[in-house]
Amino acid sequence: MSYIFLVVLILTFVGCQDKNKETKPEKSRPNIIYILADDLGYGELGVYGQEKIETPNIDALAQNGMLFTQHYTGAPVCAPARYMLMTGKHAGHSFIRGNHEWRERGKVWDYREMILDSTLEGQHPIPSETVLFPELLQKEGYATGMVGKWGLGAPHTDAIPTKKGFDFFYGYNCQRQAHTYYPVHLYKNENRVHLNNDTIPPHTKLAEGADPNDPESYKNFRLNDYAPDLMFDEMMGFISENEQKPFFLYWASPIPHNAIQAPQKWEEYYKKKFGEEEPYLGNIGYFPHQNPRAGYAAMISYFDENVGKLVDYLKENDLYENTIIMFTSDNGVTFSGGTDGEFFNSSGVFGEERGRGKGFVYEGGVRVPMIATWPNHIKPGSKTDHISAHYDVMATLFDLIDVENPLETDGISFLPTLKGEEGQEKHDFLYWEFPEYGGQVAIRMGDWKVVRQNLKDPKKEPTLELYNLAEDPAELKNVADENPEILAKAAEVFSKEHTNSEVERFRIPLIENGLLSAMK
Repeated sequence: MSYIFLVVLILTFVGCQDKNKETKPEKSRPNIIYILADDLGYGELGVYGQEKIETPNIDALAQNGMLFTQHYTGAPVCAPARYMLMTGKHAGHSFIRGNHEWRERGKVWDYREMILDSTLEGQHPIPSETVLFPELLQKEGYATGMVGKWGLGAPHTDAIPTKKGFDFFYGYNCQRQAHTYYPVHLYKNENRVHLNNDTIPPHTKLAEGADPNDPESYKNFRLNDYAPDLMFDEMMGFISENEQKPFFLYWASPIPHNAIQAPQKWEEYYKKKFGEEEPYLGNIGYFPHQNPRAGYAAMISYFDENVGKLVDYLKENDLYENTIIMFTSDNGVTFSGGTDGEFFNSSGVFGEERGRGKGFVYEGGVRVPMIATWPNHIKPGSKTDHISAHYDVMATLFDLIDVENPLETDGISFLPTLKGEEGQEKHDFLYWEFPEYGGQVAIRMGDWKVVRQNLKDPKKEPTLELYNLAEDPAELKNVADENPEILAKAAEVFSKEHTNSEVERFRIPLIENGLLSAMK
């Protein structure tokens, strides 16, 4: 073999090696899909014990992934739960601690006025300097999209999705608008999209003299463009357009929040299953419904059907293997609008009546379902009792993509739990502070849960409650008098973690002015 030939052979081999090195794709970061249901109770999925509502597709997420038994929201109502998810802050450090409709603008609860004047839409905006974790994912090369319900800042402010980290948004900017699934408009990015629906304000009742047993009496509450259908289509469009790079999708579905409005096919299915019902006439809010149990179950099964369609698309387009999906709820089940939590056992052992679910810091209001699936990373059919919260999600996602989180957070990554690895850090406590429904505070430390209520109600004596959740998950036996040392520890946590709210509406004077010793 000649010397020249040998040199050419070596250079050719080296060149091929370099070419292979250049074209070999690096392992891509996973796509992230975070699905947030609205007012879905802890017991409303089959894998959490639901026996009447059918959720085979969401159940399949658990069968192929991990089910959490002790996962919590940061707050028992919509807006603060979303804020704490997006910022990694618990309620003692949050700017948004309750729902704030920003009433000083005018007739914010007048649906027709909002249609005429978009400056009346939306909730109190978060500060412009607030950084939400999707902004950081953008900087890491993620395409970021959101569909569903926002609730963290009105139109014409700096607190709308496309200014807070989302490349794409489609849905409700305003929580009050989301009280109907047949709105006059939704938002696409920063602009209104007008729908083919009549102006039927939320909380409209049956026409005077209408027969509640006649389906025609309810025709105004089933219009043309069903918002969840439109949002699902836009969501799938976002995924399709961003398949070639990692994406983060935040699907903040309004389902099953009232009003009860569902596709006809699912309502008919549950009407046959449940039989005759007493119509709901709208006496405790939202729209009337001839078959409220069937309608409510129909909403959840419709949502479940769309989760199945999403997973099928991911599998058909070779995206599923490299996608982590998390499914949860923003808070516990509601008690209004014709819902019947007791019939469905919507909160499992935690109770569904007013005072135990949405709006309250008992387990039924703050413990939520949580499922995560990620092929080849999360063991199929696994279950964990790791105590975690929405405000852990940010830390977990940055741990997942191996990037140091530059934001201060109250959260702890639960990635080791997801991957079945050793070394999972645990919370010393979880913290809730909620200024609505009389003013409430709760702290969980291990199996112990301290609850304080009536902190803003001058007509009622503040409560001091302590429960051992391992022995009493329904929080029925108050053992505060028997455990002063636990109360003392909770007082130390409260003293350290509570900061006075920047927003007057969220302040609880009894604790912010030092008039009530924390846990005594």
